[in-house]
Amino acid sequence: MTVLIDPPTWPGHGRMWSHLVSDVSYDELHAFARALGAPERGFDRDHYDVPAEMYDRAIALGAQPVGGRELVARLNAAGLRRRKRRNAGPAPDAP
Repeated sequence: MTVLIDPPTWPGHGRMWSHLVSDVSYDELHAFARALGAPERGFDRDHYDVPAEMYDRAIALGAQPVGGRELVARLNAAGLRRRKRRNAGPAPDAP
């Protein structure tokens, strides 16, 4: 099992957030998030947004603390990175 978490350095909604990922599978990630008590709504494409208050508990449960760049690099290397789709804008008018 390899679940990774970066430091809570991402601001949002009046809190600081970490990203929780697995470099093995989404099934592993979802199982870990359930054990952590992270709500399903915290899942965003390929990671969970985890509030700073859960950071220490995630590590106690076995998440490996890593920097943000390493987290993304390992997610990419595992083939589990899901990037946001870019907005292509409005469709051109038909002739």
